[in-house]
Amino acid sequence: MTVVPRPPAFAGQFYEADGAALARQVERCFLGRRGPGSLPSRHRSPTRTLVAGVVPHAGLEYSGEIAAHLYARIAAERAPSTVLVLGVDHYARSQGASLSARPWRTPLGPVPVDLDLVRALEQPPIEVDEAAHAAEHSIEVQLPFLDYVLPGPRFVALEIAFGPLGFLEEVGAIVRQAIEGRDVLVLASTDFSHFVPPEVADRLDHLALEAIVARDARRLYTTVAEHRISMCGIAPTTVLLAALADQPLGAKLLRWGHSGEVARMRDVVGYAAVALERAGG
Repeated sequence: MTVVPRPPAFAGQFYEADGAALARQVERCFLGRRGPGSLPSRHRSPTRTLVAGVVPHAGLEYSGEIAAHLYARIAAERAPSTVLVLGVDHYARSQGASLSARPWRTPLGPVPVDLDLVRALEQPPIEVDEAAHAAEHSIEVQLPFLDYVLPGPRFVALEIAFGPLGFLEEVGAIVRQAIEGRDVLVLASTDFSHFVPPEVADRLDHLALEAIVARDARRLYTTVAEHRISMCGIAPTTVLLAALADQPLGAKLLRWGHSGEVARMRDVVGYAAVALERAGG
């Protein structure tokens, strides 16, 4: 039976709706002044040290150059078999943690789903809920980059609602078990401070980033709560850190920036790209 892919819901809004124009837009993210400064290498390392990353999900015009720092790293190493993208539930459509079991489509083409990983992840409180993904952008905006830097990527979309730390740790434990023994790259999609002055975003975001670089899920969760940091992806980022807590990884901030670097504005949204990698990265 043919499964109809999830259509792009935000093409023409968060990124270009035409495939050729979108490819050029992604390339501008790599080449822009806040980006890596060059297109991804055509020559991959035969090994991969990158295990996971944190990337933003605003419109490509605003956050794409920041995200490109991580995607350049992905392009430089051996391609993973699957990418698990942990997304935000911005509109409270999920009952907790919602999977998609469909392929997705962007203007660059279809992105196949890894059904084996979906089945491994599908245990309470994680369930398949396509409706929860229908109008959520945090995962969708990663797909043009994945399509650009990986040859025929398989992926899994897991949208995670905000909840108590114990709930997020429980989801993290399921993710840890599901990816064990699999060649999976894990991405957490998040923006950081929302609509605050640039100096406030800088201060608050780096408090959260210090916890992420320390790979401390509990510290991140409590820091965001105590300082009232408007980090929309606290749930997926906490799950990522909890899932990988027992792995001997280092974390590195690749680039932080904000929307005011693109257009003049009094209050900005913060973005960051973070790489989590094995020794030698």
